[in-house]
Amino acid sequence: MSATALTEPQGLFASALERLGPAAEVAGIHAETVDRMRHPILISEATIPVRMDDGSLRLFAGYRCRHDDTRGPAKGGIRFHPDTNLDEVKTLAFWMTCKCACVGIPFGGGKGGITVNPRELSLAELERLSRGWVRALGHAIGPRTDVPAPDVYTNAQVMAWMADEYAKIAGRREPGVITGKPVELGGSLGRNDATARGGVHCSRMLIEKKDWNPKDVTIGIQGFGNAGQHYATLMAELGCTLVAATDSRGGVYDPKGLDVAKLIKHKNDTGKIEGFEISSEGHTTDNDDVLTMDVTILAPAALENAITEDNAADIKARAIVELANGPVTPDADEVLKDKDCIVIPDILANAGGVTVSYFEWVQNISGDRWTLPQVHERLKGIMEDAFEACWSTRKKHGVDMRTAAYAVALKRLGEAHEAGGTADDFKS
Repeated sequence: MSATALTEPQGLFASALERLGPAAEVAGIHAETVDRMRHPILISEATIPVRMDDGSLRLFAGYRCRHDDTRGPAKGGIRFHPDTNLDEVKTLAFWMTCKCACVGIPFGGGKGGITVNPRELSLAELERLSRGWVRALGHAIGPRTDVPAPDVYTNAQVMAWMADEYAKIAGRREPGVITGKPVELGGSLGRNDATARGGVHCSRMLIEKKDWNPKDVTIGIQGFGNAGQHYATLMAELGCTLVAATDSRGGVYDPKGLDVAKLIKHKNDTGKIEGFEISSEGHTTDNDDVLTMDVTILAPAALENAITEDNAADIKARAIVELANGPVTPDADEVLKDKDCIVIPDILANAGGVTVSYFEWVQNISGDRWTLPQVHERLKGIMEDAFEACWSTRKKHGVDMRTAAYAVALKRLGEAHEAGGTADDFKS
């Protein structure tokens, strides 16, 4: 299939697409699917005017990308971050396509965002900006088209504002248009810790596959926000020991172990990890140093490109569980393979969030309500099936877990694309 009239992928998006080649060979898919993955089906960019509290007018750049919707409506978060740009949004949408296919839920991939530092806005300004995004880009979303959710620096309240604004435009309530909403407004039970819980299911299965004793498993977490905190809590319940945690301001390391509940309380009370009391054998650390600590499992839970070719050789962890999107670059992957460090990739490890978002969407569309045990049990089943499919592909083809996960995703995407026919069908 020719794509000569389209702009060739560049930047972070082009880097992310490097994972397609090896995975496509394992999946045995038609070349047309690979070509489709290289070009999003819809890219929307808008200028969002917001009247600030002091009366001034500020203009913000807003984005939405629908990467692929062959297997169902696009799905993906909206992030508010000063570094958000179109290249990042396209990349994240691509990852969402692969993530949904990897765990087998009937969604495609989408992503959105606004270039803004939300910490500089008052709550009223943040609400006006959130509603402005819907007014500017609401044409690109819908419960059967593209379903946003929270991401970096957005939360249930922001989703509530957006869903309300969409209802005003549509002239009716459409709770299925956005997930990650407050439970009182149609959100699903179990969504708050879903990303971490999915990562814990993957970690538990890895521990079982490697025959590790959970009591001997040490954990280091880069990024102690919502996902990092819930991951630490749930891994501690398995018997593992958190020894290091960092946020954007710093962090702590203690070989004797960190009291997870006390650390979370300190972080939430003070807004930082810095200052948390540790033993005489511990010391302070930061986002860079935590990556190279001698731990069993390292969980990058911040932003992309944390582990690169420059620091990958210094990684001592026996496994990496990617709670963040894209924390390991392709060049770093090659180094980690040589070190026999198992990487549970983002499209599998952090797929718990989008899976429970799917549950919320199903409940909204059907008018049903699921109990927390129902949500937990269904998430467990989906994550276990997905991990097993990726692990089996890894062993069968002698590849790393990332290639295996992409191969599982591409096989499902390829089957969906090919169901409508390929060049081979039309030539014959």
